[in-house]
Amino acid sequence: MGSIVTLGDAHCFTALREPEWPYRGCMMNGKLYPFGRIERTEDCYKCLCHKYAMHCCSLFHTPFAFDEKECKAIFNKKRCNYDVVQKDDPSKVCSAFGYVG
Repeated sequence: MGSIVTLGDAHCFTALREPEWPYRGCMMNGKLYPFGRIERTEDCYKCLCHKYAMHCCSLFHTPFAFDEKECKAIFNKKRCNYDVVQKDDPSKVCSAFGYVG
């Protein structure tokens, strides 16, 4: 039996839009998103696009308490999460004891 404890909330940020921005939406990493709620961006954020700003929070948590000598964290964009695996054999999962987001 295991348990997962998250420390803090998701990582969030707000990006102000340029007043003269001609498009009807918000730009993030080269992609235009429509005004309103965005359930999932290509980079795994949940956002709200307003006329004056875009507010986003991550859908993932980053592992920090694992054996960094033997293991590595690999971001899985399909699942919007990190996989912690052995460096020598990525098919083998490592334990992570703490996540931040």
